[in-house]
Amino acid sequence: MRSLTVDVIKQAFLQTPAEKLHKKLYAAICNCILEGSLRPAARMPPTRDLANELSLSRNTVLRVYEQLQAEGYISTRTSSGTFVTESVLDNLNTQAARTVPATVPEEPTSLSLRCLELLENASASPAQWGDFIPGVPDVESFPHRTFKKIYDRVARRPNPEYLTYDAASGLEELKSALSDYLRTARGVKCTTDQILITEGIHQALDLVTRTLCDPGDNAWIEEPGYWGIKNILRMNAVNISALDVDDQGLMPQANADEKPKLIFVTPSHQYPLGSVMSLPRRQLLLSQAREFQSWIVEDDYDSEFRFSGQPIPSLQGLEENSPVIYIGTFSKTLYPALRLGYVVLPNMLAAPLKKVHNELYRSGHQVIQAALAEFIREGYYAAHIRKMRQLYSKRRNQLVELIKRHLGEEYLGYYNSNAGLHLIIQLPAAADDIHIAKLANAEGILVRPLSRYYFNAQKSKGLLVGFASVQDDNMLPSFLRLVKTIKYKAY
Repeated sequence: MRSLTVDVIKQAFLQTPAEKLHKKLYAAICNCILEGSLRPAARMPPTRDLANELSLSRNTVLRVYEQLQAEGYISTRTSSGTFVTESVLDNLNTQAARTVPATVPEEPTSLSLRCLELLENASASPAQWGDFIPGVPDVESFPHRTFKKIYDRVARRPNPEYLTYDAASGLEELKSALSDYLRTARGVKCTTDQILITEGIHQALDLVTRTLCDPGDNAWIEEPGYWGIKNILRMNAVNISALDVDDQGLMPQANADEKPKLIFVTPSHQYPLGSVMSLPRRQLLLSQAREFQSWIVEDDYDSEFRFSGQPIPSLQGLEENSPVIYIGTFSKTLYPALRLGYVVLPNMLAAPLKKVHNELYRSGHQVIQAALAEFIREGYYAAHIRKMRQLYSKRRNQLVELIKRHLGEEYLGYYNSNAGLHLIIQLPAAADDIHIAKLANAEGILVRPLSRYYFNAQKSKGLLVGFASVQDDNMLPSFLRLVKTIKYKAY
């Protein structure tokens, strides 16, 4: 018997702008769920029936259902069928509540000065998926079916410890798998006792800052550098010293007026410029950290994606018992919504920071962690990185050629480390990169202005252009739209 849901989906499918069929169907079903046409707990039509009604292949429908299930829109019940996830109701109620205009405080002083400063410097993008967005991997190429099989196997009969509060700062199985991987792939010297699982890099940075700095302490950051570090330091009332970056990485101060408590660096692939910290510079930085009794915070956010030469080993592994806190994430290697990162702590910091983490954040997601541990142990993680390294290298080369052909070689960034998930398009000093980025964003081209990554008054102008998540057939037309914006709308 034909179900009403088939008619609802078919109507939405026919009204969705034409593009690839699987994307068109995905968007149609998502809109039906979010707009309430498909209510929570509604039964989804069988894939064969929906494929016949829409004149699609069943494989196309299966692919869309798998993606929707991986993202939590729908779920499958054994011997019962596929249903809209009931928890979607909470999300819809929340969204409806947010449409009511919020009451604006009459006096801005009701917010803390730290909060007001952060709001003034807020840089998080309201859109997190679109052509040329920096820092986002190709989430469509993740092996969702493989990971789902592992997850279902773990979730079918989970250990009771997976379903309660996490009091160990991460599942032991995941920390064990990670320690083996990091020693082999990144040269990190660690044991499982030194690893702490976090919900991404931001939580790790906040934890380290809160536990090791008092208000008024000083921290060194890179200039330019990641905006998230600046805002975390602002919220914790830590003074910021932004030190210039050259082709060898951060340039330490020989005679610092105020010794830093923390030194934040991205030595294997400087963010956002892309330079690699040289061995003499690394040794100098380690020496200064010992002299100042400072901690170096090494953000190793995308070092797996190096497309030529030998991998750059971690700064943490350069010396025994180095004064380095090593931070990594699965957001770039797998997908951001996973919300899993990790910290490798020096032995003397491991116990207190894990206790603080447990007190402040009350982490969970142990079932996901258990599935990820198996994903790593069974070799799928390393295989996925190898596959994506080849794909991203191809897309990077394609983008470099487009920049040379349509803008000119002088528009390529100063540092070419042949790594990472984005490139810099260098703009003339007179260009308004913020305005260019705003115009491009309005057309769905999600580049970011380089000048927003600077702390001091002296700023270079450019655009951060991500290439990892741009499908091959979209790159040329999207890039030509960006070129048009740069050439004809911004000067």
